[in-house]
Amino acid sequence: MRDEGSRVQGFQGSRVPEAESGEPRAEGKLQSAEVKVQNEEVTEEAGDEGSRGENTKKSEVRGQIAEVRMPGKPRVGVFVCHCGINIGGVVRVPELVERVKKMPGVVVAKDYMYCCSDPGQKMVRDAVKDDSLDRVVMACCSPTLHETTFRNACEEAGLNSYLCEIANIREHCSWVTKDRDQATDKAEGIIRMTIARAVNDGPLEPVGVKINRRALVVGAGIAGIQAALDIGTAGYEVVLVEKLPSIGGHMAQLSETFPTLDCSQCILTPRTVEVGHHPNIKLYTYSEVAEVSGYVGNFKVRVRQKPRYVDFDTCTGCGLCLEKCPGRAESDFERGMAKRKAIYRLLPQAVPNRPVIDPDACIKLTKDKCGVCEKICPTKAIRFDDTEKFVEEEVGAIVLATGYELFDAGSLGSYGFGRIPDVIDGMAFERLLSASGPTEGEVKRPSDGKVPKKVVFVQCAGSRDQEHGVPYCSKVCCMYTAKHTVLYKHRVHDGEAIVFYIDVRTPGKGFEEFYKRATDEGATYIRGKVSKIFRRGEKVVVWGADTLAGRKVEVEADMVVLASAIVSNPDGVALARQLKLQVDEHGFMPEAPPKLRPVETLAGGYFLAGCGQGPKDIPETVAQASAAAAKVLAMFGQEELHHLPTTASVDEEVCVGCGNCESTCAYGAVEVDPKRRVAVVNAVLCEGCGACAVSCPSGAMTHRNFSKKSMSEMVDQT
Repeated sequence: MRDEGSRVQGFQGSRVPEAESGEPRAEGKLQSAEVKVQNEEVTEEAGDEGSRGENTKKSEVRGQIAEVRMPGKPRVGVFVCHCGINIGGVVRVPELVERVKKMPGVVVAKDYMYCCSDPGQKMVRDAVKDDSLDRVVMACCSPTLHETTFRNACEEAGLNSYLCEIANIREHCSWVTKDRDQATDKAEGIIRMTIARAVNDGPLEPVGVKINRRALVVGAGIAGIQAALDIGTAGYEVVLVEKLPSIGGHMAQLSETFPTLDCSQCILTPRTVEVGHHPNIKLYTYSEVAEVSGYVGNFKVRVRQKPRYVDFDTCTGCGLCLEKCPGRAESDFERGMAKRKAIYRLLPQAVPNRPVIDPDACIKLTKDKCGVCEKICPTKAIRFDDTEKFVEEEVGAIVLATGYELFDAGSLGSYGFGRIPDVIDGMAFERLLSASGPTEGEVKRPSDGKVPKKVVFVQCAGSRDQEHGVPYCSKVCCMYTAKHTVLYKHRVHDGEAIVFYIDVRTPGKGFEEFYKRATDEGATYIRGKVSKIFRRGEKVVVWGADTLAGRKVEVEADMVVLASAIVSNPDGVALARQLKLQVDEHGFMPEAPPKLRPVETLAGGYFLAGCGQGPKDIPETVAQASAAAAKVLAMFGQEELHHLPTTASVDEEVCVGCGNCESTCAYGAVEVDPKRRVAVVNAVLCEGCGACAVSCPSGAMTHRNFSKKSMSEMVDQT
C-alpha cells in the first residue's frame, strides 16, 4: 500500500501487542511489543481526529494502528521563549517573531518571557484550541529539559504530543553566538528547519510494556545493601548479586567513619544481617552477572555462581576448617599485610557466615594432598568436585552498585609504593586501625612491626594529576586523611602526623569542624606536592615543598600513607560495556541529565547507586542508593511502562533481509525474520539511535518522525 501521496505512520515491521482478548487495540490505546505484525490486507477507515487540519485515514492491521497522512496544509504554531536574558539578551525576539509569521504554514507566532511557566503553557494550550493548530514548534532551550513539558501541554489541548517539536535556540544559538544580528538570523534558520521537520511528523502513541516487579541489585556494598533493603522492605522481591564471598564492600574494611568517628562495623553489621535474613531479598554471593537480555520491565539475567567448594546449605559456619587449614595466601581484604587460610571468610562478621576455598591456595586442589578440612568437617560440607553454576532470574529493573577501587599508586614511581613496605595506601592504614585487622587495631609498621612515631600522609596520590594519575578530585581523601591523623594520635599519643596537601576541601556537613579538630589535636599540614619518597636506613624519606613558606622540605618518617585516588571498578566497567551502557573517559557510569535524573541512565530500567557513578562518601552513597530504590519503586507502582514510540520502522516491501541492521544495532532490537527475510524491530528494545537506518543499503529502515524526507527538507531550509 504505497503511493506517492501518502506515508504510513505506524508499527509495520515492529513487534506490537494485541489486547488481552486477542482483538486489535482500539484507536488511542497503547501499542506494545509482543506480537510480530504479519503482512495482511489493510482495511481503511475514514477519520479526521488523529491530526487536525489535514486529511487523515486510519489503517488498521491486526495488532496495530497505522496512520496514513494524506496531502494537506498543516497549521503550525510557533512560540518563542525569551528565557529571561538567556535567549532574549542575545536574540532579537520581537523581530524574530515577525519573521516567523511570514513562514509558510505558520498561522500563529507568539513570544513569551518564560514559556515553561504555567501562563506560558496556557498560552500554548489556548492557541492549539483556538487556532486549530496541528503542529507546534517551541523555540526555546534544549529538548532535554522541557520537551516533555511542552508535549504534555499539547496533549492536554487535544493535540498528539509527538506533533510538537523543539527548536533549540538557546544552547545552539544564543549561548554560542555573541553578535545579535547573527544570532537572530541563526535562530530563524533553526526554526525554519524545525518547522520542516514538524510538518512531516505523524501522530504516535507510546508502546505499552508489562512490568515484572522484581529488582536486581548488582553489588552488595553499602549502596547495594541500602537499595536492596529499601526495595525489599517496600514489599518487592530483590535479587542481590555480590562477587565476593560476603557482603559489605569497602565499608567493611574501614575502622571508623568521618566526621563522627562511628565504628564502621557497628553501622554496617546490622544492615548486613538484615539483608541475610530479609524474606524479600535473594542473595547470591561469590557470584557475577554473566548475561542480561530483554528490556526495561522484563529483563532476563543469567548469574554465574563461582565454585565455593563448600556446600552452602550444609555448612554451619562453625569455623573448625579455618583453624586446621595449613594452606596460606595473601589477603586482599587486608591489603596484602597479612596471610589468610586457603579456606577463609573475609571478616569475623561475614554475611553469609560461610567460608569458601581459594583453589589456587588449596593444597588438595593444587597438589591432591591434605584434605584436612574435608576430614574434620562435622557436617561433611566440603565439596572438592564443585563447579561453577548458572541460574536465571527475571526482573523488571536493575540497580548498578558496582563500587570503586583504589588507584594503583605503584604507577607513581617516585613514591615507592610496592617497593618500600612502609609506604602504604589509605585502605591499608584503615586495616591497621581496625580491631579486626592484622594488628588488632595497633598501629605498627608492616616492615618490622614497630610503632611508627612519625607518619607522613600524602594527599592527592593520583588525584588531580593529569600526567600520572586521574584529573578529577576523589572527593573523600581530604576528610579520611584528617580522620587518619586523629585516629593515629589516639593510638600513638606521642606520635607526629604530617600532611602534605594541595588544597583542603571540606564541603560537607561537619567537615570543616572535623578538619579543625585534626589540626587542633596536633596534625601538621604542609601545603605542597611530594616529589619523591625513598628509603634511608630504617627511615622513609619524603621530599616535598612548602609553597606557603617557599622552601623545600625533607621529612624522615617511620611510615608514609598515600591517599590514593578513587577509580572505577574494572568489573563494573566490564559489566556496563556488556550491558551496552555508557561509561565516561574515567570508567564511571554517567547519569542521564545530572540535574534532573541523577540516578538514572540513558538506557531504560537501569539505575545507579554509589561510587560506580563517581567518587562519594558514605552518606551521599546511601542517599543515592535510596533515591535509586525510590525510582525503582515508582516504576513498579505503574500498571505498565510507556516506551517512546520514536523508534525504527521497516518498509517490508523494500527490505531485502541483508541483516546489516541486525549486526549494527547496539541494543539487539532488530533481527531478520528467517521465514519472510525481512527485518523486524522490537519497539521496546529500540532506543531510536538511527544506526540501523544509516546502515540500510536499500533505504527500508527509517526512524519514526525523522524520515529521510524530513531530513532532506530540513537541509533545504538552511
